[in-house]
Amino acid sequence: MTNDLSPIDMAKYAAAKQATEYVESGMKVGLGTGSTAAWLVRCLGQMVRDEGLSIKGVPTSTRTAKLARDAGIDVISLDDAKWLDVTIDGADEFDPDLQLIKGGGGAHLQEKIVATASDRMIVITDASKKVETLGNFPLPVEVLRFGMKTTQALIEETLVGMDVLGRETSVRLNGNLPFMTDEGNHIIDLHLKQINKPRQLSLVLNQIPGVVENGLFIDICDVVIVGHEDGKVDVHDITSGTDSEIRYDKHDDDNVFRDMLD
Repeated sequence: MTNDLSPIDMAKYAAAKQATEYVESGMKVGLGTGSTAAWLVRCLGQMVRDEGLSIKGVPTSTRTAKLARDAGIDVISLDDAKWLDVTIDGADEFDPDLQLIKGGGGAHLQEKIVATASDRMIVITDASKKVETLGNFPLPVEVLRFGMKTTQALIEETLVGMDVLGRETSVRLNGNLPFMTDEGNHIIDLHLKQINKPRQLSLVLNQIPGVVENGLFIDICDVVIVGHEDGKVDVHDITSGTDSEIRYDKHDDDNVFRDMLD
């Protein structure tokens, strides 16, 4: 049934399937949010049903929590888990140093909390997310609803002194209303085009009153798994300093594909 997948979905599936190699029974696993993370949840669900995998999943959004429960994964809260063995999530951009931009789905606050409460963070993605310099994807900044316009103005003023190529900002919308996160906050997207000093920018943004968290993930990601449409995956491990290529043989994983394509 892999032949029913679009090229981009095949790439995401291959990355997710490879990421399951980092999961063992007894683990507490952070479950990311987004289209690639959804593949991971389905793959883990199949392993729970067919192979007896026993894990505790900590979701990073209400969407992922529902998907995990539907897949048969035992879902617990981060407070119950306290600390995780691994978090597996997607990314909107990653650079050669495995610095990330996340938050295209609006869940980067919970994603960052869960990832930093883990022994390892594994990112699963496709080749289109690889960049030399972060910034082409809008950087999301979660802000309090109170005084949002003032916070936006403070962000724009701060960007004048930052090493970025663009300084346009916009409030993320859901229809005609501001997008609301799971925590009841709003998101301001920063259209920076190029971020030359992401670590500095992350620190400065989080000092602005009203800012809850930004979508820059610095020194958090340990491994990036890049899936390709032909089933090949590239594994970049910053801890060991190694890069490897693995080919995932296409075959009929009927349960996963039936769930995803119904």
